[in-house]
Amino acid sequence: MQRSITKITIGNELDVVLAYKRAMQLSERCGIALPNQTKFATAVSEICRNVIEYVGEGSIQFSITDENGILYLEAYITDRGRGIGNLDYYLDQKVSVTGRGNGIINSRILADDFQIDTESEKGTRVKLRKRIPASHPIITKTVIDNWVADFSRESSVSPYAEMKNQNMQLIELLEELRVKNLETENQLQEIKRLNLELLSSHEDISNLLAEREAQTELLQRKNHELDAFAHIVSHDLRSPLQNIKGLAMVIDAYLKTGNLDEAQPVLNMIMDQTNRMDNLILDILSYSLSGKNTLPKKTVNVENLLYEVTSFLNVPDGFQIHIQENMPVLLTEEIFLRQIFNNLINNAIKHHDQPGGNIWINCEADPEFLTFSVTDDGPGISAADQDRIFNQFETISNSGGSANMGLGLSIIKKITLEKGGKVWVQSEGRGSRFVFNWPAREIVTAD
Repeated sequence: MQRSITKITIGNELDVVLAYKRAMQLSERCGIALPNQTKFATAVSEICRNVIEYVGEGSIQFSITDENGILYLEAYITDRGRGIGNLDYYLDQKVSVTGRGNGIINSRILADDFQIDTESEKGTRVKLRKRIPASHPIITKTVIDNWVADFSRESSVSPYAEMKNQNMQLIELLEELRVKNLETENQLQEIKRLNLELLSSHEDISNLLAEREAQTELLQRKNHELDAFAHIVSHDLRSPLQNIKGLAMVIDAYLKTGNLDEAQPVLNMIMDQTNRMDNLILDILSYSLSGKNTLPKKTVNVENLLYEVTSFLNVPDGFQIHIQENMPVLLTEEIFLRQIFNNLINNAIKHHDQPGGNIWINCEADPEFLTFSVTDDGPGISAADQDRIFNQFETISNSGGSANMGLGLSIIKKITLEKGGKVWVQSEGRGSRFVFNWPAREIVTAD
């Protein structure tokens, strides 16, 4: 016997938050203990986020299921993606891991019953169940109908409003920044009005007006950047924060019962969520830094820089990085090159669909530009997505099922534009080749 309750289309981060909330609400109404509520909701969140990150869209159906006289709260998540080609590899993992595949492993640990089915080009289906205790309140069709009516009445409250209520201090801070920017813009408008009144009596006022216009445009651009930062803080940072909070409650329950063995994998999950937040914060800082053109230049041996960058990355044992010999020596902003190579190499590893692979780094020169390339033998990127992946905050699923969720490629685009060059990607079938220009005038010659 199965009774459907509600279905949610998963298309963006707000839908993931709503799915988490529905999982918590239904767990509570089924009489499930608070630590187990959090486990189930976190498992739901992990799989839904996988749908967003690796496919782009899907759906989740919540139901009450009776199997052999035992009631379960069930979440059935489906997508129409390309499927998971190396599913057995992830299912063989016994503890939480970081990077690709962690959502499957973490959810299997948190759910009472975990089933997954995937087919090439036909998508993936995941069934998560939490056992409803025998002492649960009576769940009849009328009760379920009342739940559905309650959720329908909640439709005027968006998932974004739910996040605002959970983190009011953060929203208040963002609102204060917005108010200050509006006040500054009003002051600039008043100065502009006064300048227009003086224009008839002084020729130099025109220059001042031009300067004020430039300042106004700069302020508007900063306002747009602030909106983007608000989006990241309220959405992308909120998700791992919410998961950390839930996992901390699970650990607290384990500690109270002295169940330290089961607490260890949950600690690994918390570390994974913390690393996700740390990487996002570093991307935001790097994106801000990439717009500053007053950084000091220094002599940079590109070959030495590449060996240094790869030594600090967490390169799995199965990957080989091949660096071309006799790379140029440049007088340039070291932090820009470091950021570009760090992002491209890290992406080649993170979005690879196999446990091992190869990455080649090469350089060609012409009188105007150096052309650097980072090539991998991963799943490749579809032609339709090859321009969009460089857009800020874009969520793109490539031909291998991976996705660009952060700021890394938009940082590279911004840096290369500052240097008078460009960045692009070449991919046909398997493998991707990311290419960017660097001004040849910065080459340090033997003289």
